[in-house]
Amino acid sequence: MSTPIEIRMGGYGPSTTCFSKALKIIGDRVEARFGDAVKVRYVWNIMDLGYKAEDILWLVESGVLSVGYQSSSYLTDRVPEIGVVDLPFLFASNDEARGAMDGALGAWLAQRIEDKVGYRILGWFENGFRQISNRLRPVRTAADLAGMSIRVLPSDVQARTFALLGATPLRLDLTEAIARIKAGTLDAQENPLANTVTYHVHDFHRFHTVTNHFYVSRPVFFCRAQFDAWPKALQETMREAVAEAVAAQRVMTGEEDDDARRALDAAGCELIKPSAAELATFRDAVAPLLADARETYGAEAMRLVGR
Repeated sequence: MSTPIEIRMGGYGPSTTCFSKALKIIGDRVEARFGDAVKVRYVWNIMDLGYKAEDILWLVESGVLSVGYQSSSYLTDRVPEIGVVDLPFLFASNDEARGAMDGALGAWLAQRIEDKVGYRILGWFENGFRQISNRLRPVRTAADLAGMSIRVLPSDVQARTFALLGATPLRLDLTEAIARIKAGTLDAQENPLANTVTYHVHDFHRFHTVTNHFYVSRPVFFCRAQFDAWPKALQETMREAVAEAVAAQRVMTGEEDDDARRALDAAGCELIKPSAAELATFRDAVAPLLADARETYGAEAMRLVGR
């Protein structure tokens, strides 16, 4: 009897998150198709094993894990051009963003990443629109962020965005950010509401502002050496499974957002929805960044993001 192909899937959240559930959809589809010819194993949260969230990148590239996901912002140091999707206020809705990621923009980003990193990218999970939480005061306009220390993803674009908004951005891994939030040494963070609740940030931050300032996707990436060595039938089934999982995960994100809003209310947090005029102060503050973007990323990249 031949040795089964071992497929090790990993992430950095509890098994209850939409990302973990999406990985399970992939694994179930592959096991249903190939039975004992494959062995699927899961590590739902690598942080439980002492890793940082960013370690998922090398764990997959090196083949310790076969499959993982991570916000694309974590790859911008190695693939600077993909920082174009870290620009603020790019998309007006989930439908617009999803269409771009499933189309020419997503294909362009995947190719740029595969050119420089040992991955195969088969799809894009939705991390979605990001909001601001803090422990100090209600934030309704850009001026309210003045002097606040805020955790941002490891992206120069995101750091510059919040510097323009008057905050003090700190590029921190998720593990570092959570530790500082609990210690009270970090004033603010930005995340989808579901992430904020998943990591219990709302236990320490009372104020939550719906700004939709960034839309972030998480590539579903495979160790290229492993994926390319798999039989063609397994590769094709994996592509189909990822497509199915992406569609399901996007439905689950909406459900998680609703659940997060209820959790914030139950915890006595304040959910702030700025007016159009108040949101305009954020857009106006980051205008210099957008003005420089065409020179930074080129006409093709800006066309793909609709600018």
